[in-house]
Amino acid sequence: MFSKPFRVKSNTVIKGSDRRKLKADISASFPSLSAEELSELVPNKEELNVVKVYAHKGDAVTLYVLHKNPLFFEVEKRLYPTVYVLWRYPAFLPTFKTWSPVLQKLIGGADLMLPGVVVPSSGLPHVKRGDCCAVASVNNIAPVAVGTAALSSADMYSSGMKGRGVCVIHTYMDNLWASGDKSGPPSLPDTESKGQGQNGEECTSEDEEEEEEEEGEKCVEEEENPGESVTDQICSGTEELNLAEQEEEKGEKGNEEEEENDDDQRTPQEIMDALLVQCFLHALKSKVKKSDLPLLTSSFLRNHMFACCPKGKPLDIKKSSYKKLSKFLQAMQQQHKLVRVKELTKGVESIVEVDWKNPELRFFRVPVETDDGEAAPAQHEVEGETPYHPPEITILYSVSARLEPLFLDVNKRKGTILQPAEVREFITEYVKKNELVDEINQKTNSFNPLLPSYSYVTINPTLCDCLLEKSEYHEVESLKWDDLFSRTMGRMQECYEVVFPGQRAIVKKGHIEPIDISVASRGSNKKVTLIKNLEVYQLDPAAVATALQRRVQASSVLQPIPGAKDKVLVQIQGNQIHKVGSLLLDHYQIPRKFIQGLDKAVKGGKKK
Repeated sequence: MFSKPFRVKSNTVIKGSDRRKLKADISASFPSLSAEELSELVPNKEELNVVKVYAHKGDAVTLYVLHKNPLFFEVEKRLYPTVYVLWRYPAFLPTFKTWSPVLQKLIGGADLMLPGVVVPSSGLPHVKRGDCCAVASVNNIAPVAVGTAALSSADMYSSGMKGRGVCVIHTYMDNLWASGDKSGPPSLPDTESKGQGQNGEECTSEDEEEEEEEEGEKCVEEEENPGESVTDQICSGTEELNLAEQEEEKGEKGNEEEEENDDDQRTPQEIMDALLVQCFLHALKSKVKKSDLPLLTSSFLRNHMFACCPKGKPLDIKKSSYKKLSKFLQAMQQQHKLVRVKELTKGVESIVEVDWKNPELRFFRVPVETDDGEAAPAQHEVEGETPYHPPEITILYSVSARLEPLFLDVNKRKGTILQPAEVREFITEYVKKNELVDEINQKTNSFNPLLPSYSYVTINPTLCDCLLEKSEYHEVESLKWDDLFSRTMGRMQECYEVVFPGQRAIVKKGHIEPIDISVASRGSNKKVTLIKNLEVYQLDPAAVATALQRRVQASSVLQPIPGAKDKVLVQIQGNQIHKVGSLLLDHYQIPRKFIQGLDKAVKGGKKK
């Protein structure tokens, strides 16, 4: 239910009678709770919030939140505890045990199948169909999933431990858990089942972890090497579990648009927080080795976290709720127990230890789109899925109403678009046809043999009306060829043609906007570099921002341009004109004449 983001409808504080009613409902739903435990969960003098949300499939859910952690949630007038409550009271619900690799599937959104259930010597917990129950690992009684029993305990035995066992509603690491403090499950060893195998056989403590890994691997692998009866059951359970996942995925395909809308409900800060955690876990799992420790936190961010950032999604800590790398790593250390950070040198922090067995890190799946093994070379930084090829840009001219008489002989009417060479050709033909060459002042053009061998053209009434100003009517009798051409093109409507590889040519009127690079000051005389008009050249601003961020190791941000539809401004810290110019000229191959502001680069290699 909470595998996808949910939308918050309202958030209010519970008072007086409502608080007493909640206590009564919790006591009725979970009679095993003592009065003291109930008072601890729902204290009288502390602020308790009721938050109404809509799940991604439209289900109305009510959350009861204390100290920013959801304690209970209500669906269709039925209360369920969250993992935060179960970690305080592990015996709160009947709990089924399974292998750690199966837990990863549950966290991914699947239900628990009976062949994946580990049956202790004391037997399965006593439940009726529809009873609220929990799921935990064989070696840690801290539950990581909450759901309802698909069958009663008796029916589970009679079915031969095949089929669906628990319909999972909420898990550790889902979006309901993420709405709290995001702490990890405590380590609570299962003393009752310690030293027992799946069917109650004794096993040494040295073999427990090895047994769990072997059985877990057998449970999640394909049916290429079937084992004995117990293993067959586990594997068949995984098949059913996978089928359940496929059915759920099929059911969710029709809700892709709704899911995107739910993503839009998250604030930019929440999105950046999630991206930060994703890049952090990705870097730890695929980039950092034990031999790399101790590792400078700045190097970890620059060389590993940035390399794990998905394409088109720039990572900016200042846009997150943490604001600083040190605060983020402190949260990962205190709340998640993932790393240990220590100040080895005054003012310089390093990661000195990583908990590789932490469930959050073990169960993290590396995104396929960024799992490229090694960081891409600098010259091939992420700009998009396909390599960028610069467009071919040609300056054109459109015949204006004033100049139409000059082009009537070649049947070129108002609005006809011509290339500069065609304009010169048609004007030359008009001059020769009307015998306007000034033979008295004729002179060979030694600079450009392609031009006529006469320097001056006599002005006739048509040329006078088309090219001369009123004040020149009685003063100018002839023009040089170069002046004639420049006046003609100056009085035509300038246009441009842009041709991108594999696309049809695009012709637009007016001047093509150059990519504009400028430097501005932001509070305390801090410099920022601004880049705009990237869209004109089909450059993705987000991709350019990411590439620059990696090159200069400075934060970047995208801002909408007031009054400009579908255009954004890239802002990056410091005077980075030199780096921006290098990226545009050398990597994207944009011609220098279409880049404005390169002359403002800092000289002498000093940044101001």
